[in-house]
Amino acid sequence: MNVYGQILRAPHIAALIGAALLTRLPLAINGLAVLLFLREETGSFGIAGLVVGALALGSALGAPFGSRLMDRRGARMLIPLAVVHASSVLAIWALGEAGAPTAALIAVALLAGASLPTAGAVLRSRYTDLLDDERLVHGAYALDSVTIEIAFVSGPLLTAIAVALVGPAPALGLSAVLVLAGAILFSASLPGSGEPHPAAADHRGALGPLRDPAIVMVALSTVPVGFCLGTIEVSIPAFAAGEGGSVLAGVLLAAWSGASGIGGLIYGARASTRPRFDSFLAIAVCFPLACLPVALAWSPASMFALVLLAGAPIAPLIASRNLLVGALTPHGTGAESFTWLMTALVVGLSAGNAIGGAVIEAEGWPAAVLAGCAVAAIGAALTFGFRGSLRPRLATG
Repeated sequence: MNVYGQILRAPHIAALIGAALLTRLPLAINGLAVLLFLREETGSFGIAGLVVGALALGSALGAPFGSRLMDRRGARMLIPLAVVHASSVLAIWALGEAGAPTAALIAVALLAGASLPTAGAVLRSRYTDLLDDERLVHGAYALDSVTIEIAFVSGPLLTAIAVALVGPAPALGLSAVLVLAGAILFSASLPGSGEPHPAAADHRGALGPLRDPAIVMVALSTVPVGFCLGTIEVSIPAFAAGEGGSVLAGVLLAAWSGASGIGGLIYGARASTRPRFDSFLAIAVCFPLACLPVALAWSPASMFALVLLAGAPIAPLIASRNLLVGALTPHGTGAESFTWLMTALVVGLSAGNAIGGAVIEAEGWPAAVLAGCAVAAIGAALTFGFRGSLRPRLATG
């Protein structure tokens, strides 16, 4: 694990990782906080769900264009985006208390999602500039995937604490403070944050990095991964409900995320001698195989063990994908390239949630897990099919 100490001792890195984590926490706080707040204000889970859905949709659609803005104008644009995001979140609070129409809440939620600053994508695009050792870059991508898990574990926990102490509305205020603090700290810590990438002007146009078939391929291969994650995300609570305990669902989901984080740390600490694409493909193949046994769980203890197995390859898969894209991305489009991958993951996750829920209603939760694994396996097969077109573009192994 010495590699992580070297990474965090490198100039600027510790502050940037901390700042990126602060900007990620609102993504994990807002959904639950908005749901609980609007359920309390309107008395309707239906209205609350629509607004939360708009928040997620805005983030999925708007994030790549916010990242494009930062590629072209510099990371200083994080602060204006954070101001818009924080203001929109606070506006949801104000509109909810004022009894505003659902359409107004949805519109503001879309804006809040679209303006969430993507500091993590900017940081991933700068690792090769900030770290001059390929081994450290490898570890940094793994550490980045672990901080995502930390955000999605600690965000709901912070929300739960705020709700227990003062109610759901102040949790929205906490989210606004965190995103502003993170954006300001990140902008202050990143060298040359006020300057655009010198090659950004070479990639103007509606498609940006999506003009590159390699980036499109990696993004498309991420959708099946998200789909599988989405089906498991709804299958675990369905299993827990059958065992008579809602608390069990939280424990199992936390174990799943925790296993992912541990897997990411182990992956990043080991210096890989395999070519980038080969590592990515190997983990992509292992991912559905690791998830498949979840469908066989017969008791809470067995499910606990099986979600640990299913979670272990998630962060390594994300890290290996980011390492691959770091070598493929066209110069001047780094932040946007990485953000399209997150958008692809969210699209797959949303589809997996929706379709997985329908399959559970019709056939039961094991069928939903099997469906997710099948889709992930198809994605891995397609990735294997494109291996010949990607390997020649990767300068290093």
